Amino acid sequence: MPVHVETLTTASPQDRLDLAKIYADAPDWLLSPHADAEQLIATGLESGTLIAGRFNDRLLGAALLARNDDCWRLSHLCVRRITRGRGVGRRLLDEARRQAEAAGKPLHLAAPADQLESQALAARTQLPLDTL
Repeated sequence: MPVHVETLTTASPQDRLDLAKIYADAPDWLLSPHADAEQLIATGLESGTLIAGRFNDRLLGAALLARNDDCWRLSHLCVRRITRGRGVGRRLLDEARRQAEAAGKPLHLAAPADQLESQALAARTQLPLDTL
């Protein structure tokens, strides 16, 4: 599945529908500190931190990638439930890592400290986990 990863600063009406579907499948803890998925998406677009995986002109997964001076932080990674297990999340993570390395910055995952899913992902990917 060739997933193209891009940074979104604007979103077409279809992109917005796709993003809403992606984050509709997210557990509540993943949206924090945002009030809801709509606010998370708006903040990501406005700040230029929203990255998304596109396949056949549709967005299947998204995350926020903060490009800080000390390190880059990937957070709010979510893939549509019907697409999970097909490598979309891995592709987003790998591309974030590649871009961070090209910029000479380490990549960290950022998530609430008490979330076992995030701890497991950090362990599998051998990335440091920063708490939100």
